[in-house]
Amino acid sequence: MLRICSCFALAFLLAAQVLAADVRGKVRVIDGDTLDVGTTRVRLHGIDAPERDQPCTTLNGQNWGCGDWVTQQVRDLYQGAQARCEPVDRDRYGRVVARCYVGREDIGQRLVSDGLAFAYRKYSYDYDLEEKSAVVADRGIHGFTIQSPARYRLTRIRGRDAPDASCRIKGNISAKGARIYHMPGQKFYERTGIRPEHGERWFCSEAQARASGWRPAKR
Repeated sequence: MLRICSCFALAFLLAAQVLAADVRGKVRVIDGDTLDVGTTRVRLHGIDAPERDQPCTTLNGQNWGCGDWVTQQVRDLYQGAQARCEPVDRDRYGRVVARCYVGREDIGQRLVSDGLAFAYRKYSYDYDLEEKSAVVADRGIHGFTIQSPARYRLTRIRGRDAPDASCRIKGNISAKGARIYHMPGQKFYERTGIRPEHGERWFCSEAQARASGWRPAKR
C-alpha cells in the first residue's frame, strides 16, 4: 500500500514540476487554439476557436469553412515563431493549458482581438473586453453567423443535431449497409445520429443526397 501511495505521490510531483516550468520552442499550429510548442502540445488558455471543420454562414446564407480559415490565419501569424508558454493546467486530453507569448505579444489576446477566437468565459474572463471590441467591429468570425465552438462540438458528438442549420438531412447507413436519408419530421429522424467516422453525413438537399447514392426513408 505504501509503495502504491509513493507512486501516486511521485506522479503528482512530476506533473506539478511540468506545470511549473515554462514551455519554450518553435510553434507548429494545429488549429485555432492548439499549438505544438517544441515537443509539447499546448491548448491556449482563455480562448476557444472554431473547430477546423466548423462552418460559418454569410449574411446572404452562403456557407464557408471558417474553421479552416481561422487555422490558416493563425499559421500565417505564428507558424515557426519562437514561443514561451506559462502553464496553467492540463486538460482531459493531456494537453498543457497555457498562456503563450511570442516576444511580448500574448497569442490568446491577439487571436480574440482579431476575431479569430472567442473568449472562453467558462474558464477565464482574461479576454472578455477584447472579444467585445471585436464583436462591435465585426472583425473576423464576428462578421458571420457561427455557433459557439463548444456548442458545435456538443452537437457533433451527439450526431443528432445538424452542425449547419441549412443542411439538416441525415444520411444514415443501416446495419446492412443501405444508405438511407431521413428528412426532418420523418418518424426516425430525431432518433437517428450521424457518425461521419462511419461514412454517414449531412445533406443540404434531397438532390444532393440522391446524387451521392442515398435513397429516401420510407417513413
